[in-house]
Amino acid sequence: MDKDLYLHGLVRKLETSSPLQSEERDQLLRLPLTLKQFESGLDIVSEGERTKQCCLVAEGLVCRYKIVGDGQRQILSLHLPGDIPDIHSLLIEVMDHNLGTLTPATVGLIPHEAVRSLTRSYYRIAEAFWRETLVEAAIYREWMVGIGRRSAPSRIAHLFCEFITKMTAIGLSDGKTCELPLTQPEIADALGLSTVHMNKKLREIRQAGLVRLRANRLTILDWAGLCRLAEFDPDYLHLRETHPRK
Repeated sequence: MDKDLYLHGLVRKLETSSPLQSEERDQLLRLPLTLKQFESGLDIVSEGERTKQCCLVAEGLVCRYKIVGDGQRQILSLHLPGDIPDIHSLLIEVMDHNLGTLTPATVGLIPHEAVRSLTRSYYRIAEAFWRETLVEAAIYREWMVGIGRRSAPSRIAHLFCEFITKMTAIGLSDGKTCELPLTQPEIADALGLSTVHMNKKLREIRQAGLVRLRANRLTILDWAGLCRLAEFDPDYLHLRETHPRK
């Protein structure tokens, strides 16, 4: 496996919101990276665990999640290649949620000390990581509004809009279609819905001619209509470039 390829993915992800200079890119590409493969449905880091490395998503789809008292799961966020979903572990010693795989995944482990050394030497890289955490906070706020106040169809549509916008930003979608390797129960877990209710409302969105979801592939058939249903405005993603669709 090509470690440089995955570190290039990190650089590309950071540059979706923070411009970097050539020297800063070079330093990021020199980070030590130990690759580890995980099957689907496994924890990368568990709640209560102390870690000495950050996890770079190299391949696959990863999520943060919590398990409540009756055993139900709430997915808190989705993470794509190039993300470091536990960058906060540099400062928060004990994990307060689980980080797990939704698909088979390859994760690059980067020692905390290597990241600390880099951010101490290059303040713009430190700012880029800090900006990533702020963007994640903005996404959390949007998800909270969705779960608290949006209808089920609007929540589903918003998830689709957000996912394909983020995939487009990192070069994994043309803005109209992308891989969406989520089961319907996983979508329900992300949106705070029962699987039965989610299935019913997803069927309505399909019948309205807004999307096609087949064999884990999402195709947007009516972007404007989907955005209206979702009340989707991509500003909260704070991307440097937008990807307009017709």
